[in-house]
Amino acid sequence: MTVPRLETPRLLLEPLQSSDAIQVQHIFPRWEIVRHLTNAVPWPYPADGASYYINHIALPAMEAGQAWHWSLRHRSAPETVIGLISLRAGEEDNRGFWLVPEWQGQGLMSEACAVVTDYWFLTLKQPRLRVPKAMDNLASRRISERTGMRLIDTFSKAFVGGEMLAGNWEITQEEWLAQRTQKSAP
Repeated sequence: MTVPRLETPRLLLEPLQSSDAIQVQHIFPRWEIVRHLTNAVPWPYPADGASYYINHIALPAMEAGQAWHWSLRHRSAPETVIGLISLRAGEEDNRGFWLVPEWQGQGLMSEACAVVTDYWFLTLKQPRLRVPKAMDNLASRRISERTGMRLIDTFSKAFVGGEMLAGNWEITQEEWLAQRTQKSAP
């Protein structure tokens, strides 16, 4: 299954491509972006970090049907990458994202999360979505809370910013679909 282009009122979600590495390398290695990401992200970020990640991790996982990665682009500047969002098959850690700080606080990531969560449940027919995150990543927690996810457990986890308390957030397909129905009802 090829990864489709997705759209929201303000965003274009383009399937991740090798050519995105140049822009990602330029905008990604910032402490305010990486500190709450898993410590699998190398820090300091290497000069070829984006190219390696996209070409050796993300694209092979997409080709294998195990992951779905999109670059985020605002409709006002569709040639410019402003973040990434991903879905991953498996029991845990099904969605991840980041957005450059200049575009944060405008509800853009909530839009992106809604359309990829629809894709997860409606197209991929997954039974549940689980998302681990640092408990002090308040903006990310608010997205989970607003979309009906619930905290199912807490644990210690290694992030780029060090060992932190983390939480695992979950929503089932049934809960997501019921919530969508309620929002679309008059």
